Amino acid sequence: MGQLDIKKVQKFFGNFEVLKGVDLEVKDGEFVVFVGPSGCGKSTLLRMIAGLEDTTQGDIVIDGARVNDLPPVKRGIAMVFQSYALYPHMTVFENIAFPLRVEGMEESRLRQKVEDAARILHLEQRLQQKPGLLSGGQRQRVAIGRAIVREPKIFLFDEPLSNLDAALRADMRIELAKLHKRLRATMIYVTHDQVEAMTMADRIVVMNAGGIAQTGAPLELYHKPANLFVAGFIGNPKMNFLPVTCISQGAEGVTVDYRGHRITVPVAGRPGLDGQPLTLGIRPEHIGMGGGDLSLTVTPTVIERLGAETIAYASLDGKAENFCATLSGSVGIQADQPLSIGIQAADCHLFDQEGEALERRVSLTELDQRSRQPAGLPV
Repeated sequence: MGQLDIKKVQKFFGNFEVLKGVDLEVKDGEFVVFVGPSGCGKSTLLRMIAGLEDTTQGDIVIDGARVNDLPPVKRGIAMVFQSYALYPHMTVFENIAFPLRVEGMEESRLRQKVEDAARILHLEQRLQQKPGLLSGGQRQRVAIGRAIVREPKIFLFDEPLSNLDAALRADMRIELAKLHKRLRATMIYVTHDQVEAMTMADRIVVMNAGGIAQTGAPLELYHKPANLFVAGFIGNPKMNFLPVTCISQGAEGVTVDYRGHRITVPVAGRPGLDGQPLTLGIRPEHIGMGGGDLSLTVTPTVIERLGAETIAYASLDGKAENFCATLSGSVGIQADQPLSIGIQAADCHLFDQEGEALERRVSLTELDQRSRQPAGLPV
């Protein structure tokens, strides 16, 4: 079992409140990823779960037992660090076996567990080598192997791939996803990399300023962010935001005005919105060439040609801002040449003055189908 319950957890460093009453439940066997900007408290929360930081207030409960006062070794957890933390003078075998030797495990059983872990991580041919002869990805697999042999209730990962190059990170993401599927263990993973979060997580916890901004499945956060912070944080390039004014509300949604252009967004209205300033959000990948429910003219200033797609950063209505559109790689656009773009109402988000999202009336299934349309083409 690996059920984790975090109940009203607070953390102070002196007078500075790092975590502000965090509540979270992680189910047995779930892969949960903490994401958020630097300083949001995600690594501190992970270290508190591990027992490496004291809990100022609140409870950390693992499988029904409060563990606040237990040392890390008694909590049934294993942690994999960013820095690998391997012993350079020991072989791969001895690095993986180290926690079992500390426990005094019988040698034949110890050897079997190390060999099983090495087989899972494709390290069988490296067991007699020392860390200095391994690649970064292999060293990280050794660190993971040292965690596996302990058979913990919960695996904790603190940005374990951040020291690897892009290709190795992609490979290790796949390996970790396979590992989770094979072990069916509870895993909690901290990262600043959205790609890691979106591709590996069963559920993402977006943190901001010591609290939880939103939790949900990756596509739920992408398609239905709860607030401006999550909308701007999830997605790369990030969502575009336009200041609009609410004109009316009706059965079809909320009609807003952007500099004389009107669009009715299929979201649920609220009392008192009429005449109020709102924020319209549109993701770069949901912008097409030509017309749409909202048609605008932008002037590209920087163009990034990535092959399959082209990312254009542009000024909108003559303003010096990085309005971003992700278009088909085959489009023939040029910098400083005006470009007509179209936005579909069903792809838009609306946020109130407090930054809270108005509920989208489009289902997640339909939103996912729309997102699969080729980039830069009208839908």
